[in-house]
Amino acid sequence: MAKKDSKGRKGTKDVGAGAHRAGESAVAIRDALRLPVGERISLSSYDASATPGGATAPRSKADGLAAITRMAQPLAGLQERLWAASTAGDHRRVLLVLQGMDTSGKGGTVKHVIGLFNPVGCRVRGFKAPTPEELEHDFLWRIRRQLPHHGELGIFDRSYYEDVLVGRVRELAPRTEIESRYDRINDFERALADDGTTVIKCFLHISFEEQRLRLLRRLANPDKHWKFSPSDIDDRALWPAYQEAYEIALERCSTDTAPWYLIPADRKWYRNWAISRLLLEHLTALDPQYPRPDFDVEECRKRLQEEG
Repeated sequence: MAKKDSKGRKGTKDVGAGAHRAGESAVAIRDALRLPVGERISLSSYDASATPGGATAPRSKADGLAAITRMAQPLAGLQERLWAASTAGDHRRVLLVLQGMDTSGKGGTVKHVIGLFNPVGCRVRGFKAPTPEELEHDFLWRIRRQLPHHGELGIFDRSYYEDVLVGRVRELAPRTEIESRYDRINDFERALADDGTTVIKCFLHISFEEQRLRLLRRLANPDKHWKFSPSDIDDRALWPAYQEAYEIALERCSTDTAPWYLIPADRKWYRNWAISRLLLEHLTALDPQYPRPDFDVEECRKRLQEEG
């Protein structure tokens, strides 16, 4: 993971247990991007324009797009196997959690990465401000209702972490309630893992300046005005508070069961490649299998051939 030194210069630092040094030929991206468990996190020390992954990582936009194209077929195949396995009682599922500041690319990830999959096996959900009905329940109530089913790839565009991010910065709940939510999140994610859910949590790390440029590009394009709100500018005044809230959440809710992955997001092509690669590595590790047929294949073939 590319990190800045004490003077703000970019250096190279691998994070996570078993991380590989930059330049090695077979770097697992989940090792290169995984945040350490039980350590303090300072987001200002991480370079949002970095491209971690050693020789595995693409070094240009063209290379990144080509690499994503090469991953499309194996990703689709693994997803189909996961979906097929669920018909035979395999209860495993995958949940991709996308968190980040506005313009960090949560929607872009859904469009460019999840677009590689068969939508039949995907469950995409975005979480905005809770409705009056949702506010009558525990903060995890609305989340539980949107979890992926067995065999599905679930994608959360924002998530239950909003309740310790916006909730903390905007003081939408008493501080004692906010503090209690971190442990409840950890318990929730542990229960998901025990139930066969692989949780992949990605923090899309964008720089303050890059966000400004993306907001300006939205204003320059009439077709993007619907994605802009004057409150986006107001929220930039709260950038330090949001960074602190993220640091706390990343520190307290990165566990061996559900670690956080820090995705440098200033380069959109790298962001998309890294998350595609994360999904590929996790699905490969799951190694779902097509179920064995519960009928006589040869007999069915014979019947069809005899029709001719």
